[in-house]
Amino acid sequence: MQLNTLKRVHKWKKPAPVGRGSKRGKTSGRGTKGQNARSGRKKRPEIRDVIMRLPKLRGRGTNSFVSRFTRPVTFKLGEISAMFKKGEVVSKETLIVAKIISREEAKGGVKILGGGEIDKVLNFEGCEVTKSVREAIEKAGGSIS
Repeated sequence: MQLNTLKRVHKWKKPAPVGRGSKRGKTSGRGTKGQNARSGRKKRPEIRDVIMRLPKLRGRGTNSFVSRFTRPVTFKLGEISAMFKKGEVVSKETLIVAKIISREEAKGGVKILGGGEIDKVLNFEGCEVTKSVREAIEKAGGSIS
């Protein structure tokens, strides 16, 4: 016995439907004339052409949802005053050398925020400072460049 030689025990009760009332009559489910009705039809989706015109963001890597912009590392004025001695220079490099921040963190820069007191002369180089901090540093005799 082979599968291609098997016969049905019971014949179909209904004949196969043909024509307008059936599922596959007239246009055979294609529904229209012309290019859409032909076999092997290939109509290009319009959205693909729109997508092709958009520029690609190359080089984003596997984690493309992480922001490309880095935020500066923030410190309060009181913290910086406690970390450095009188007359020292506070910059991105000195913070890296003192192992307070890493090189990766320093890529966004350093910003000094208000909060705390400064009672010694400190020189700030390449750091962003707020308006109140600028006034406090200059009042203590320090400089910002």
